[in-house]
Amino acid sequence: MSAPSHTAPASGKFRPKRVWAWCQRNANIVFGGFLVGLIVLAAIFAPLIAGADPYAQNLTATLLPPSWEHPFGTDDNGRDIFARVIYGAQISLLEVFLSVGIATAVGVPLGIIAGMAGRLVDEVIMWVMDVLFAFPGIVLAILIVSILGPSLFNLMIAIALFAIPIYARLSRNITLGLKRMEFIEAATALGVPQWRILVNYILRNSVGPIIVQSTLTAGTVILSAASLSFLGLGAQPPMPEWGAMMSQGRNYLGVNIWMSLFPGLAIMITVLGFNILGDGLRDLLDPRK
Repeated sequence: MSAPSHTAPASGKFRPKRVWAWCQRNANIVFGGFLVGLIVLAAIFAPLIAGADPYAQNLTATLLPPSWEHPFGTDDNGRDIFARVIYGAQISLLEVFLSVGIATAVGVPLGIIAGMAGRLVDEVIMWVMDVLFAFPGIVLAILIVSILGPSLFNLMIAIALFAIPIYARLSRNITLGLKRMEFIEAATALGVPQWRILVNYILRNSVGPIIVQSTLTAGTVILSAASLSFLGLGAQPPMPEWGAMMSQGRNYLGVNIWMSLFPGLAIMITVLGFNILGDGLRDLLDPRK
């Protein structure tokens, strides 16, 4: 009688206990990802979730409190606040992706060049970054939008501009640390082209910190965009941008608090989600762990 065969479990088998243990160890990623995921889903499926046109006015139903028909009430033009908040998620995520994308696309190459090119180039690039850092971010954004004119696109350009030095300094510091490593010196000694060293060694090892910084910067972008729109320098009515909605609702706080409350809660949840997710990613990608 032959002995029973013992087959090893498949490596790709789903193990709930292992997943649960990972979630416990990375609670910040799970909770932050959940909050951000809600906002992303709201933005993607806004036409299905909102149930109303965010621009449709009904002057016979203005400043209504929350109800089954209007879960968040209506504003001074009779527009459904719930629909406007849901569609506002699309605008906020667009602000994050474009502003952070522009800042990363400009700042990271500048930082890598500053770290690799030598002292003179490094000093010139960092001097420009220091000049940008000398201005408070929101003040610099107000100045830029005032010059270019109030619009959503100019708002994103302004926010990206004051975020560029963050990525330039981060990538420069990473580059300065990596180029002294033995594998970089070995690649240089073997005659590996400079561009391959930059791409395969410097940039590849910078991806983790850049992702973490991008997630943390997203919260700042949303707050800055909402602040500028609140001041009338960003998205213009009737666009359902959260900061602009809060600005419009401040005139009716004594009559209808919902106009400012729900957009403010949406900003808080989104910023909280990105910040917690960023903290979790930082812990997860920390090489010391």
